[in-house]
Amino acid sequence: MQKKWWHSKTAYQIYPKSFMDSNGDGIGDLKGIIGKLDYLKNLGIDIIWLSPIYCSPLADQGYDISDYYNIDPRFGTMEDMDLLLAEAKKRDMHIVMDLVVNHCSDEHEWFKKACEDPDGPYGKYFYIYDHKDGEKLPSNLRSYFGGSVWEPLPGHPDKIYFHAFHKKQPDLNWENEEVRKEIYKMINWWLDKGLAGFRIDAIINIKKALPFKDYPADRDDNMSSVVNMIKDAKGVGEFLNEMADETFRKYDAFTVGEVFDVNEEDLPRFIGDTGYFSSMFDFEEHLINASFMGGYMAKPVTPEQYKEAIFRAHLRMENKGFLSNIIENHDEPRGVSHYIPEGDVNDVSKKMLAGVYFFMPGLPFIYQGQEIGMENKVFESIDEVDDIATIDDYKVALEAGLSEAEALKAVSRVSRDNARTPFQWDDTANAGFTTGKPWLGVNKNYKNINAASQINDENSVFAFYKKMIALRNSEEYSETLVYGKLEPVMEDVHNLLAYKRIGDKELLIIANYDKAERTVTLPSGYESSNIVLSNSSTINISDNNITLPGYGFALVRK
Repeated sequence: MQKKWWHSKTAYQIYPKSFMDSNGDGIGDLKGIIGKLDYLKNLGIDIIWLSPIYCSPLADQGYDISDYYNIDPRFGTMEDMDLLLAEAKKRDMHIVMDLVVNHCSDEHEWFKKACEDPDGPYGKYFYIYDHKDGEKLPSNLRSYFGGSVWEPLPGHPDKIYFHAFHKKQPDLNWENEEVRKEIYKMINWWLDKGLAGFRIDAIINIKKALPFKDYPADRDDNMSSVVNMIKDAKGVGEFLNEMADETFRKYDAFTVGEVFDVNEEDLPRFIGDTGYFSSMFDFEEHLINASFMGGYMAKPVTPEQYKEAIFRAHLRMENKGFLSNIIENHDEPRGVSHYIPEGDVNDVSKKMLAGVYFFMPGLPFIYQGQEIGMENKVFESIDEVDDIATIDDYKVALEAGLSEAEALKAVSRVSRDNARTPFQWDDTANAGFTTGKPWLGVNKNYKNINAASQINDENSVFAFYKKMIALRNSEEYSETLVYGKLEPVMEDVHNLLAYKRIGDKELLIIANYDKAERTVTLPSGYESSNIVLSNSSTINISDNNITLPGYGFALVRK
């Protein structure tokens, strides 16, 4: 593997709308982010990924872009963006933005022109078809947010257009070379401005299986998930390689793809030394118990399922490329509430989960609030929910026969809004996020879980993350923790997650993924080992055995 400038970095995702509000309008903004750069630098962050801040009607929280070249006034101005880039550079930090090019907003100039003249050049920027009311649709595909992927074209009752996501997010036609040229031009414009790279949204969706056709129904609505069509599509690599050649490779930019369902033999093409992207996210754990029948059906994740998924994801990457590791993001519930059994969520178990994922091979990403252990919110009514996917899930659950209370509880557990509640800075009104009314309700536990109470507490979750980052960056352990080989150990021990990182040194990461204390015999060679980092002062090594309390975690040096 060729060593790259970003391999040893730690990345942090900011959801701007919920990070820090500087002007009291209840919405986070760029000036708020600038004001918190020193907080992130103190934590040890090198790369900051901003979720969309482009102009948008926010039908899907900014992933519906109406102008790729401008900042939405809700978040500030281009001058604010330039200042953020400059202030980050002063701190030796790198800014990465979301790249959303599978679709745009129906309020984008391209789509407006397509509506004005569907048979003109801009009509070919999208998937627009002739269709009269009552005729069979080109396919029975269901969008990611529910309902048909086909929608009447505004102003043209005899035409329809395709959208894999929200109806206000028409898919761009990547088969059209002019579309691709416009996208590459925009990407290079941002890289010339000083952006370090991009997180690339829903990129596998750019290749459709054409012509459109029906797929076997997977719900009672006689429709089929759009995922089935995407899996059937062939040739996405040609688009991705062209994009990399025309943009990223020219700038040595860092790129991380939101990529699902890549065959093992294709992995080097995606993130190898000459891959389409620098890295891609590990989603194996997030797909555990996922159901196309509706998110409300997702069962809680067990420790054994998590162990199997995390090892499967990383072992298949051996000598192929660099994964980006996460336990949560803006599209997931809070990791500590999702992966730790209900009733067992506390500072010790939060640190255990952090340690397990952070020291796996790859680039660690931290999502805002994760470093202070933010948890899922308790939604008391569906009216408190903003997320369109959760609202659709709630309707599906009601249609399946659940009561309103049952449906709300089921969808709340997996709702994306859990990650989108305002950052909990302190214990003042609105958790210090805004002096106004926050756009989304603050989690009521902010009095107990907030950054101000943890920054100077050596036993806090924040302090633990800071120690992990420092350890990964240290001269003594960096080579092993960044480039060392992964070797799972004691896989047959129930609810124990343990692995070695083997480089110029050998380290053992061991976690008791259970609430009951246990004593485990250490692998051969660890008789005189030392504990480098742990989440509990009660962990000790004696006679080649290590005693771990419930959810105990330790990083041990051979």
